[in-house]
Amino acid sequence: MSTWNEIKIVLKEEDLEYIQGVLYTMDVKGVSIEDPSDILGREQGPLTWDFADINIFEYGKDKAVVKAYFNIDVNVEEIIREIHEKIENAKALGVDFGSYEIFSEEVNEKDWANEWKKYYKPIKVGEKFVVKPLWEEYEAKGDEIILHMDPGMAFGTGTHETTRMCLEAIEDYMKQDTRVFDIGTGSGILAIGASKLGAKDVVGVDLDIVAVDSAKENVGYNKLDNVEILHGNLMDVVHGTADIIVANIIAEIILVLIDDVKKMINENGVFISSGIIREKEAMVTQALLEKGFSIIEVRREGEWVCIVSEVSHA
Repeated sequence: MSTWNEIKIVLKEEDLEYIQGVLYTMDVKGVSIEDPSDILGREQGPLTWDFADINIFEYGKDKAVVKAYFNIDVNVEEIIREIHEKIENAKALGVDFGSYEIFSEEVNEKDWANEWKKYYKPIKVGEKFVVKPLWEEYEAKGDEIILHMDPGMAFGTGTHETTRMCLEAIEDYMKQDTRVFDIGTGSGILAIGASKLGAKDVVGVDLDIVAVDSAKENVGYNKLDNVEILHGNLMDVVHGTADIIVANIIAEIILVLIDDVKKMINENGVFISSGIIREKEAMVTQALLEKGFSIIEVRREGEWVCIVSEVSHA
């Protein structure tokens, strides 16, 4: 059984969104969130929570708990220092971040994996998608498309704003006989969603072998034969061209991708990029424009941005 470093952050509920953004830019392998406000009848995002078996009021009814899981061989003190620095830097820039505490311990994978599964329920994304964990029961209603998911250690449960925006964008821009590249596929959720919307074929790529294994398993759970999951660095391992290229990573990596995307996207194809915090929207937009892309639309949810663009053919 694998052992992981658990970093637990106890903070104000209103600071949850920012701390998720901080963790999203780090080499975190899994995140769970315990938010007392949901028990008190206040809806927080699309999740349905079940707190029957845990006591999350340990730190008070105004506190939330974020648990982030890192490889056992990382320097825990360095991770905690980096989190502190990012929060303090944000405060210096005017971000209103309340008091918080950070704790760490080593945990077994089985222990934390089963813990976060308590909070992961079927959720509706976009017009058709329902992201359903394997251990939950759900019957499709009308033309709903069910994505059967077990994200395991990989990002991509459908609950994060960037994942939802990318799924919604794929839904809006999917056309008949579309070929899709999903760069940084994580759990494979975007690749699977594209396939179930009718993509001709889909290629998902991730540098993290844990994510690759997770994505391959999820493709199998959904019984898809037109999705290929590859292990490799960004677009180095994909071949040919695509009609939709989606990259839900971080702004800095998207900047690196732009040249390859331009070479490998078909005429009238779209580039869906996310994992971009609002402060870096202008940076990514400017880079796309400078490389000959035009911006079709920008979607925003919370602190996150999804930019849909195409190569200008004027």
